[in-house]
Amino acid sequence: MENVLGLRCINCNKQLDTKPGIYTCPKCGPKDGILDVEYDYAAINRATTRGLVSNSKDNSIFRYLPFLPVNPGTPRPHLRVGWSPFYKPVGLGRSMGMNDLYIKDDGQNPTASLKDRASVIAVIKAVEENSSTIACSSTGNAASSLAGSAAAMGIKTYIFVPGRAPQGKIAQLLVFGANVISVQGSYEDAFRLSAEAIERWGWYNRNAAINPYLVEGKKTVALEIAEQLNWQAPDWVVLSVGDGCTIAGVWKGFMDLYRAGWIDRLPKVAGVQSTGCSPLVDAFLEDRPWHPAAENTLADSIAVGVPRNPEKALRAVRQSGGTMVAVSDDEILAAMRELGRTSGIFGEPAGVTGLAGLKRLVAQGIVGPDEKVVAIVTGNGLKDVKNAIAAAGEPMKVEPSLGELVLQLEQRGLA
Repeated sequence: MENVLGLRCINCNKQLDTKPGIYTCPKCGPKDGILDVEYDYAAINRATTRGLVSNSKDNSIFRYLPFLPVNPGTPRPHLRVGWSPFYKPVGLGRSMGMNDLYIKDDGQNPTASLKDRASVIAVIKAVEENSSTIACSSTGNAASSLAGSAAAMGIKTYIFVPGRAPQGKIAQLLVFGANVISVQGSYEDAFRLSAEAIERWGWYNRNAAINPYLVEGKKTVALEIAEQLNWQAPDWVVLSVGDGCTIAGVWKGFMDLYRAGWIDRLPKVAGVQSTGCSPLVDAFLEDRPWHPAAENTLADSIAVGVPRNPEKALRAVRQSGGTMVAVSDDEILAAMRELGRTSGIFGEPAGVTGLAGLKRLVAQGIVGPDEKVVAIVTGNGLKDVKNAIAAAGEPMKVEPSLGELVLQLEQRGLA
């Protein structure tokens, strides 16, 4: 990997080699010693150009291979990860009072979430380190994405999920053949047990907050946004926040492009959480260290009371000049309806939390109606059908009679 210079601790700034088993800074420990992958941008520019990428027939994250910390010759899963649809839905923009709004629909990835970007890197790195088993803890999406990519490569997985994980996500895990451990407790309980098991049995660690390579997979959503905007950065990128890894990856992606000279400016980044679980939003708005929070939100994928990558997330927002906001579960459900009815895009609660936050930011005048804004939908609504019904309501129920149908339609003002 001549494109990779090494790993650097975001806490003490120590540089480390990219050796197998190195996930966190040994000096600062797993809690504070989160690592960043550093690149040789001259080497990247020798290996590829914007023109070569734009003409690539590889419609996956591997069109950006020189920006990734993997050996080109390592076998990869056959699943097509990345290059997700990028839309400018006029109806949604009109509904939101915005003139230049785009949606990046990452619910169209193989297992229906953005987390596939990280998991495909995890599987490749596990192969490079000769690991036959991978494990992680997850509220659901990271779990199903890992199980899918690992199944495509014939690698065994152990997945730890909190007991509240939606059945749609559990079903994916089981169909993909994962060994699923439903931890009867919080996400923090599931994370802790997975860490203990990984240490006990020496499994490859897919936990994105610990493994620095996984953020590199997530950053590819930013590379795609820039390319899909003809190598221009938007004014804002808005998305939901849980552990903090995804928003850190988005900022890392734009920074890599900027440092390589592929874009000439950087966007502001806005992170959104639910008011029922907003440790990072509270820390940002009150300008203080984060504190653990309760996990009282229907947006299960971001119900993370003890985020494992808080510093990278907060640093991303602050460095970008962006902001954070918390929205209620009712606002999240309303965003599901608004997105679906104005654009035909189906997002799960956590997937549309960014859009709900954007609506709030526009109303507050923080985001202007003429600014170029990209909202990332991080997961598909079929992940959580129960809350989709809560958002949209029950269907009209009628007897098999035209007369009753006419009556029901007239009562609703639909005839």
